Amino acid sequence: MANPVYGKHFKASTEDEKRGSMFWVLNICMILFLLWAPFQIALFNGLGISFEKPLFWAIMLVCILMILGLIQFNKKVQLNDQRDMVALLIILLPLSYMISMFSAASWHYAVNMVLIQWMYAFIFVIGIYLLRDRVSNKIIQITLMGSAYLIVFFGYISWFGQGYLGGHLVSWFSNGVTNGVYTDAIMQDSNGWRLTSVFQYANTYAAFLMAIMFAGLFNASRLRTWYDQLIHGFMLVPVILALILTLSRGGLVVLPFVLLILLLLLRPAQQILWFINLVIAGIATAVILNPVTAIGLQVIAKYDGAVAAKGWAYLLIASLIAGVLIMLVGRYIAPKLEVGVEGWTARRGASLWIPIGSALLGILMLVLLIATNLRNLLPANIRVRFENINFQQSSVLERFTFYRDAMKLLRDYPLFGAGGGAWGASYEAYQNNPYVSRQAHNFFIQYLVEVGVIGFIIFILFVGFIFYKYIRGYFKTDRAGKESHFIYFIIVVSILMHSLLDFNLSYAYMSILVFLGLGGMASAMDLTPLKRLKAPAGMIRGIYVSLIGLVAIIVAFTSLRFSVASGDVMDAQKASQVASPSYEDIRAPLDKALTIRSTFPEGVVFMGSLLTQVFQQTKDEQYYNEDIALLNKAQEKEPFNKNIVKQLVTAYQLGGKSDVAFDLLVNSIPKYKWDIEWYEGVITQAYALGNQAYEKKDTAAQEKYFNAGLNAYKEVQAGVEYLKTLPTGQLQGRAFAVTPKIALNIGKIQSMQGKTADAASTFKLGLADDLNDQTNREVARYYLAALKKDKQNDQAIYDKLIKIDAKEKEQINTIANMDYSGK
Repeated sequence: MANPVYGKHFKASTEDEKRGSMFWVLNICMILFLLWAPFQIALFNGLGISFEKPLFWAIMLVCILMILGLIQFNKKVQLNDQRDMVALLIILLPLSYMISMFSAASWHYAVNMVLIQWMYAFIFVIGIYLLRDRVSNKIIQITLMGSAYLIVFFGYISWFGQGYLGGHLVSWFSNGVTNGVYTDAIMQDSNGWRLTSVFQYANTYAAFLMAIMFAGLFNASRLRTWYDQLIHGFMLVPVILALILTLSRGGLVVLPFVLLILLLLLRPAQQILWFINLVIAGIATAVILNPVTAIGLQVIAKYDGAVAAKGWAYLLIASLIAGVLIMLVGRYIAPKLEVGVEGWTARRGASLWIPIGSALLGILMLVLLIATNLRNLLPANIRVRFENINFQQSSVLERFTFYRDAMKLLRDYPLFGAGGGAWGASYEAYQNNPYVSRQAHNFFIQYLVEVGVIGFIIFILFVGFIFYKYIRGYFKTDRAGKESHFIYFIIVVSILMHSLLDFNLSYAYMSILVFLGLGGMASAMDLTPLKRLKAPAGMIRGIYVSLIGLVAIIVAFTSLRFSVASGDVMDAQKASQVASPSYEDIRAPLDKALTIRSTFPEGVVFMGSLLTQVFQQTKDEQYYNEDIALLNKAQEKEPFNKNIVKQLVTAYQLGGKSDVAFDLLVNSIPKYKWDIEWYEGVITQAYALGNQAYEKKDTAAQEKYFNAGLNAYKEVQAGVEYLKTLPTGQLQGRAFAVTPKIALNIGKIQSMQGKTADAASTFKLGLADDLNDQTNREVARYYLAALKKDKQNDQAIYDKLIKIDAKEKEQINTIANMDYSGK
């Protein structure tokens, strides 16, 4: 007899678990993990020590879940159908990251990403076996939706100015709370205040909300009990409103296309029901959009309990009205729809009309909001976002730039990639202009540069196969079979589609949702038997289970050690912040951390700084030699890490190896070619060392240093000119221009070379209004002196300088009377 949940392609006798104590332990642990994860690892962006410790804890917890799962699933691992095959093939994804480690742009981030990928693989395997059971499937779906709705309301707590309440609620188990408030649950950027909830990034929250909105629509239309319809109908308004309050243009642009894909898999009656429910929730949201937006902005600026309560009232009443209406539709209209469109359903192409029409309607609404006065009905902050939706806006142009720059990186690491975290570690060496983005804003491109063409093909084939098998089985099974795992398809499609425009999957929690969703889809694939291997099934199962179990133990142990190392570095940072910190108190935790991870970037830089300070105080060469050895070893593994290079330059300079330090500065320019401070450092050292060489009458050294400084200056000038050619709507990013320090030192070099007119022009580029600043005053002084040599003057600058300090007149004369050597 066919299982009523899975349909004719699933055998009831083998799909349901034997529900012993381990079954319930595993499900309870999954519930707790899925409730804990959003408040811990939704913060993770792939880079930075502050994110590492909770991430390693998450990896350890998933490893424990995997071991519990192996105990429960042991006898179900038969390796006799394609679902078992994909459970085995998932290991190719972390293996591709392991291979990429050997050419990694950052060893530290690459190793972290290997552990992260194993976590995703374990989540997938757990999903593919756990979600075959109808009870587990129901438990996980309820948990996912319940935790999502908690995340939504958590965001509104901050939107209505009650951030301290939100922080108090989660501070006992979340590391995201700072000074009593959950960090950046709402965030302010150039677009105004944006709702982010637990994600700290509005666009990723928008991707999450889009997935939850469609999942809520699905549940409201398929579940038959009145309270299920009421709950999911009720939550549609908060979810849609939150999606708008993220001010995410990408979310609004992607939404119609995701809707089209999802509707294509539904029966016409379901499509109509989705449309009706979406209209109800949309109208309720539109009614409260302006007042809730205004109230939020008001209480964020200055909290008022009465005003906040009014905002909550708007939200809850509108949600309740929408929920009741959606429940009534489900109770009284939905059954009639099933019967009423039965004849229509049989028509060829009937299921295409509503999806295409809905998508076109969504696009039409978007166009109207962008191009007509209809947008004036929206709150000002939201209206501005709609007005700026075009292909010439800064964020679009920047994304295209990221993608082109990522291809430059790929060309250097084509086959196996540059390892996990490659973009964040090395993007400065490949960037077209001085933007600051440690993410490529496209998951697929970022994945491509991390694992190369081979690893990317493996990923696409793996995910594509699951989609193909799921959709193929979906159309062959009955209604109950279609609905049993469709929520996982919704989650995966929504997040992956939005990830074409953003880095959602750099957030570990979002990737967990995707891989759990892929596991759910794979567990519902139609059954295609595998050819039996000659080896006994028990032996094959034993090898597979033992292998996965062993890897889980190794990954868990490694994550534990890495968590300890991260904690030790953070302990050292805390120890250094106390009054009169002790060298031993700071060094002890750093030694522990570097014993575990010898090239831990933050640990290495901190230890290098500590050893440098001790060497300065004691002049003991032992500390200097230890410092140099530590930093050089770390640089080999972290060739793009700017802080390590800076610390190494400082160490060489203090050790009397200024020439080595200078060569390192110059040779590192290509890695940081849009960092104006780096050019400042090179040019400042070029003048200082060149002047020293002149005093020693070392002409060759003088020319070497001066030419290096002038060449760096030419690169700055070329960069400034190039930035003028950027498209009108594209922001250049960080400041990149001739600074007073650069102008001062290049002008001095030109003066020493006898190029007085060039020097005057260069000094003029560095003039600044604030002549109380010492560097600015020195630039003005040398500028006036250079003019005086050429029998010229700038009376306005002269008067301004003399007004600040009358003695400047004498200094200008002294500089002007110097010969071309600068003396």
